[in-house]
Amino acid sequence: MHATEVFGRYAEEYRQSVLDDDVIHHAKRAVIDWYASLFPGLAADPLTQLEQVLADDLDHGRARLGNGRSATARAAALYNGTAAHAAEVDDSFRDAMYHPGAATIAAALAVSQDVNASGLAFLRSLVLGYEVSTRIGVVMGRRHYRFWHNTGTIGSFGAAAAAGGALGLGAQPFAHALATAATFAAGLQQAFRMDSMSKPLHAGRAAEAGLLAAQLAAKGVTGSLDVLDGEAGLGRAMSNGPDWSQVGDGLGSDFHIKRLTFKNHIGCGHTFAAIDAALALREQHSLQVQDIAHVQIDTYKPALDIACYERPSTANEARFSLRYVVATALARGSVRLAAYEPQQLEHQQTRDLMTRIEARVDPDIDAAFPGQRAARVEITTCSGDKLVHLQPNRKGDPELPLSDTELESKLIELASPVIGGQRAAQLLQRIWSLEQALDLRGLN
Repeated sequence: MHATEVFGRYAEEYRQSVLDDDVIHHAKRAVIDWYASLFPGLAADPLTQLEQVLADDLDHGRARLGNGRSATARAAALYNGTAAHAAEVDDSFRDAMYHPGAATIAAALAVSQDVNASGLAFLRSLVLGYEVSTRIGVVMGRRHYRFWHNTGTIGSFGAAAAAGGALGLGAQPFAHALATAATFAAGLQQAFRMDSMSKPLHAGRAAEAGLLAAQLAAKGVTGSLDVLDGEAGLGRAMSNGPDWSQVGDGLGSDFHIKRLTFKNHIGCGHTFAAIDAALALREQHSLQVQDIAHVQIDTYKPALDIACYERPSTANEARFSLRYVVATALARGSVRLAAYEPQQLEHQQTRDLMTRIEARVDPDIDAAFPGQRAARVEITTCSGDKLVHLQPNRKGDPELPLSDTELESKLIELASPVIGGQRAAQLLQRIWSLEQALDLRGLN
């Protein structure tokens, strides 16, 4: 049995299953975090341009954009998936090196609105998308992550599985949806090694591609069922020919959606352990920027490869600058949206501190990646003291999870400037009661 068929068989079984309340609760947490990511992304590039390009697909159809405009399902998936990744505050599944929510929930919501699904059906479809896609991402491994942006590649499977679940695809059509999504999968890391607007489009394109694959499968379009594990399949072409034999292990019992990371800072998640360590030292020792002579960051290699900008000149570059976000944390005590405003990007105290920060790969920390995202920060003070903090996990990781209250605060903070505090509070209430909702009105 090919990997696509393993997932197809599970999707058939899943349709008849009853999800535990705990799984439903974690699905709602994912939705809250998705909306917290969506709203600040609406104002980011390239959303304005994308809305213009999609004009023919807007103001008709049963799905909705995050700004409230009606749209076809595919346009909504593309637009909302892009917006949910644009501000760099979306969730991740650590072992798959992947932000699942942006594309998966965008596709699940678009199709669920299109077919007038209930709130529970919507939640069930996104859970299926998370469970299938994260397992594919784990198998593809670190070799895939060397060149490919998993949110674009693996995200196509999250969207296809979620859309397939919402459309009620049987085992074979579901497998074919994944097979077609595999040949749509793309997204190069080089796309954000230079300042560009392409990165959030990876998530949007994955949402659209997966949704389209599911829609095609519902009409009888078939794909190559061995496209993941075949001789010229995804595993060999985009990784190191990994073993797919255990890809279905834990399906239906070990729900990955219960082990998500929710961002507690704004920016590239690979920088967060270092931010947490710097903030811990700042608080423990009442540090002021003028007290700091030197900062040494030891972390894992992808953190340096991806958060690589040493002298960022734009907000996009700053989000991917380890030195900038750590300097900002030490100077301001937090890394929130304000950290990327023009006046803060040129803040002289922050810029001066960046010149006193060095970063390197620690072999032991690197060896633990991707299952652990750690960093060690050592600060040498002007008086010669050496202050060290090892941050083994990031705040927001499964080991240090954000509470429900902290997630609610995140949505209120990020959504209120866009839709107002009252509507943000109403949205929260609506999400927490989704499993009882007959439809999805009130979500946007």
